[in-house]
Amino acid sequence: MRVVRETDSVLSEWREQALRFEREIARVVLGQQRVIRLLTIATFARGHVLLEGDVGVGKTTLLRALARAIGGSFERIEGTIDLMPADLIYHAHLGEDGKPRIDPGPLLRQGEDLSVFFFNEINRARPQVHSLLLRLMAERSVSAFNRDYHFPHVQVFADRNRVEREETFELPAAARDRFLMEVQVAMPADEAARRSLVFDTRFHNVDALLTEVKHGGLDPATLETIARAIQSGVRTSETLETYTLALWEAIRAPRAFGIAIDGVDMDRLVHGGASPRGMSYLIRAARVRAWLEGRDMVVPEDLRAVFPEVMAHRIFIDPVYELRREGIVGELIARVFERVPAP
Repeated sequence: MRVVRETDSVLSEWREQALRFEREIARVVLGQQRVIRLLTIATFARGHVLLEGDVGVGKTTLLRALARAIGGSFERIEGTIDLMPADLIYHAHLGEDGKPRIDPGPLLRQGEDLSVFFFNEINRARPQVHSLLLRLMAERSVSAFNRDYHFPHVQVFADRNRVEREETFELPAAARDRFLMEVQVAMPADEAARRSLVFDTRFHNVDALLTEVKHGGLDPATLETIARAIQSGVRTSETLETYTLALWEAIRAPRAFGIAIDGVDMDRLVHGGASPRGMSYLIRAARVRAWLEGRDMVVPEDLRAVFPEVMAHRIFIDPVYELRREGIVGELIARVFERVPAP
């Protein structure tokens, strides 16, 4: 295996920028090193991300810090039960002269320069809004005013809290599949981080805190070129590909691999594993992870490092187990890693 050389063209220089990008975010978001690494992987894989976690754990702060560190044009919208698709496209109001006016909404305000679109509390929005977001994520375009608007560099980040269930709408499977990752944001485990978040007044004013993040460390247009270079420059061996296909088959047919979970009928648990698109997302993320680790070849550790976040929401299970989904799917993935031997 060849370690990426310091002189290895532009990728080496950009790897250093990516690591600086992580450090910038970590300065204002404490105790979330793994989450920050996953968001960095998604950024350089050019994939959309959904964050999920309890109220007040810093999901919005994390995404605002990430948007500032990336740079480019940034827009956000708050999910509400009365939000309609048109609210993303335009804003109708009365001007100072009393005449009706129509201004561009958050999707169109920055034109094709839109780089980061942040949807806060996405599960509060109606399915009609989810449909519009799905097209934006899948095609990087929307239709409005008898024309198509294209956003060649847009990356969608969204968050939802899992505490409140009233006046919320679950994302359809098709929409969730468009997210490269679903990332769980938990309370920081480190006691020092918890102490700082509670007692250090620096973390009590989020707006002032975010000014500490260097703005525009990454160029959105160049990111697309670097992302393609990473995918073509980081290789997978035939052995690794065989291992990946075995993981895929084990997720789809766990009973055939001798996988058992207490209290679960394994014959009916999995209705569908990941699609080929989902598996391609897994490899895309694994290549970026290998690059960040300074390698030009994917190893099993790269797959396992991103597997839960890339694959868990693409495993469709029997509705009878849905309320226990997080624990069951987490255990299923752990058992798959145990049963499928790594090369």
